[in-house]
Formats: sequence, C-alpha cells, structure tokens
Amino acid sequence: MRVITQRTLGGPDVLTVVDAPEPRPLPSEVLVRVRAIGLNPLEARLRAGEFPLIGRPPFVLGWDISGVVEEVSQTWRFRPGDEVFGMPLFPRAANGYAEAVAAPALHLVRKPAALSHVEAAALPVVGLTAWQGLVDLGGVRKGDRVLVHGGGGGVGHVAIQIAKALGAHVITTAGRDKRTFVQGLGADEVVDHTAVDFTEAVRDVDLVLDTIGGDTVERSLDVLRPGGHLVTAVAEEDSRLIARYEAAGLRFSGIAVDPDPVGLRGLVDLVEQGRLRVHVEETFPFERVADAHRRLDGGHLRGKLVLTV
Repeated sequence: MRVITQRTLGGPDVLTVVDAPEPRPLPSEVLVRVRAIGLNPLEARLRAGEFPLIGRPPFVLGWDISGVVEEVSQTWRFRPGDEVFGMPLFPRAANGYAEAVAAPALHLVRKPAALSHVEAAALPVVGLTAWQGLVDLGGVRKGDRVLVHGGGGGVGHVAIQIAKALGAHVITTAGRDKRTFVQGLGADEVVDHTAVDFTEAVRDVDLVLDTIGGDTVERSLDVLRPGGHLVTAVAEEDSRLIARYEAAGLRFSGIAVDPDPVGLRGLVDLVEQGRLRVHVEETFPFERVADAHRRLDGGHLRGKLVLTV
C-alpha cells in the first residue's frame, strides 16, 4: 500500500508518498481500506515540528478516516464490507495518511448513507471536539446563550450546528466573507471580528467555545455571565487563567479531544435528522498532499480539507 510519510520536520514538501507493508489488525481491531482522509491544522503543526505529540520523524500523520472494513480480528462490532469512519487512537499516532489503517473497532462507527466518504472523513476530529466541548464538558441546554469563536472554521462550523440542535441561542465571531456561510449554519448573531471588538458586542453568555486561542481566551472573561463557562480547544489550561476565571466566578476548561463512539453516534444522529452537515472546502488526491498542506498552512478555511484515496 501507499502511505504519506516524512523523514524530517519542515514545510509541506517534506511529505512523501512511499510504499509500505499493510498493517495487520490486532485483536479487537479492524483493517480499513481508506477512501478519504480529513486534514486538520494540528497536522500542519506536527509536520513543522511545533510540538512533539507523536515524537520525531519518521512518522505518518492523520486521524480522520472513512473507508470500508476489509478484515476483522476478534471483534463482533463490524464485518468486512461495512462502511465506517472515525478518529482512531488520538493522541497516539494512527498512521491515517495511508491507503489502509488498522484501528480499534471501538473508535469507529458505521458511516450513515447521508454522508459521502469525503464528508465522513471531514467530521471526526472537529465534530468530536465540538461535541465534547458543548455536550460533555459544557452541558449546553435549551435557551443557553453560546458564543462560538471562529464559527467559519472546522470546529466552529460544526459547533454552531450542534449548539443550535441543543436549543441554544448561538452567537459567533467570523470575518465578513464568512457571514453568509455561518448564518446558513444557523448562527443567530454574527460578530465581524475584523470590524468589531466582540467584548463590546456580546454580553451575558453562558458558554464560550474558543477555537482561536491567544488573547481571545482572556478577553472572553468580559462576555460571560456569572457562573459562565469557557471551553477552549486550543489554549492550554494554565494556572493563571484558571485562577482569573475562578476569581470572577467563572469556569475555565481546556478540551483535548479523544476517541468517543458515543459522541460519534450523536453526530451521526444529527446528520440523519438533517440537523448537521460538514462543509468540505476542497479535496485533493492522495498524491497532492503537499498542495493540500500548503492550503492548510494558508488558513482562513471554511470547514475542512480532505484527501481522496
């Protein structure tokens, strides 16, 4: 099979397509013949060496996969021929940039007919991040006021839809060029962060879901109501920030997404109800992974990028 590997850290051109032996599934795992692979900003940072989550090269990036089960090993969860998708093993290396992946059966769910393999591959990392932030950590309920920072991006555009499905009033920050896009996802209010300071435009928020980081996290103190909660998908849980939030009578949580079949099935339910769609801005063939990473490095995406296999 072919895999995309890198022997050094650096820019997109370090990614190379090579031949490699197919993995063998361990007990409780399945071998998935991959049809599509979702790309995430995290992978660009790992490629460049910004932090050593999976060690030093050589390594194979990738977690978001969708494909067809080809072989099972001591598991009743799937049979050969089942179409599945998921985010196996994160934050351990899953070797997802490959034509075949051995993955724990528990980390996958059946792909609904309403999603193509491309759409399914785009969903797990961003969908589970949003689900775990809003549902599991945030406990969002009907009538809550939720602010999603970066509503046009991968996590943000899914988070808007999940929060709406939970019955929340959803406010989001987004550039002018993404206003129509996020409104189409269900955002009740859109704050153009290029023209307006969100701290002057937003008040009395029950939960902030942050996908931006930086000073956005600290400034969000000003928009939360007493007892409010900030959940960040990108900032570290540092003691100084936690102390500031607690002193103000607020909660601060950092989320590190993990494989979760319950969350995945929750996302599938929303897809099948017509309440969630995943936006894929562009697809690239497997061989053009360097071009895809150049696009990833450029930022300002609507939704996700996907490799097709």
